Amino acid sequence: MQQLLWVIYPYLALATMVIGSLYRYAHNPMSWGSRSSELLEKRWLQWGSPLFHYGILAVIIGHVAGLLIPLRVYQALGISAAMYHQNADILGGVAGMATWLGLAILLIRRFGNARVRRNSSTGDMVALILLFIVVTSGNYLTIVRNNLVGPYEYRATVGPWLRGLLGLHPNAALMAHVPVLFQVHIIVAFLVFAISPFTRLVHIWSLPLAYLRRVPVQYRDRAQYRYRRRRTG
Repeated sequence: MQQLLWVIYPYLALATMVIGSLYRYAHNPMSWGSRSSELLEKRWLQWGSPLFHYGILAVIIGHVAGLLIPLRVYQALGISAAMYHQNADILGGVAGMATWLGLAILLIRRFGNARVRRNSSTGDMVALILLFIVVTSGNYLTIVRNNLVGPYEYRATVGPWLRGLLGLHPNAALMAHVPVLFQVHIIVAFLVFAISPFTRLVHIWSLPLAYLRRVPVQYRDRAQYRYRRRRTG
């Protein structure tokens, strides 16, 4: 079971994400991206989308710092466990709550607005629900469990397991005694990776760097343009 959960399943999820994304891009490139629903409803979107996207970016940076940077690096820099977890509590808590609030707004909008709901696929609904589970469990671990039970040193277990997984030297034994909610959080996160090519989440690979050098699109007011034509006509 340990091998299934912490070796076979993660590799299947990652392989599905990579192969599925490549297949979708090769065979249906016009579907690559996140279909905008701004014309259907804008008021909730303008609050939920920035909170979620900026929040999740900060959360990802935090996960990279906590899981991909070895514990010995922090020790060499003189960063104690107490200092690390205190900052992770504060910064991670703020980023996590921003992400959660933005995602909650997007969920309410997606399910509560009839026009948006009719134009949403089942995959989009499932992706949002799974993301909400991942973010909610992560916030509970960071904000609630860390302060009531005490911080869990995942940099000594989950971190080495993940680095071994990415380096093709997985060690399932490292995950054997990780608290159950951490395990659930990780399992659902890999499920999100696996379904991403088949939902709107595929747009995470589309970094809009071209927009930084693209010539701005110019818009003209139609009424003003007609008025000028009549005057010069």
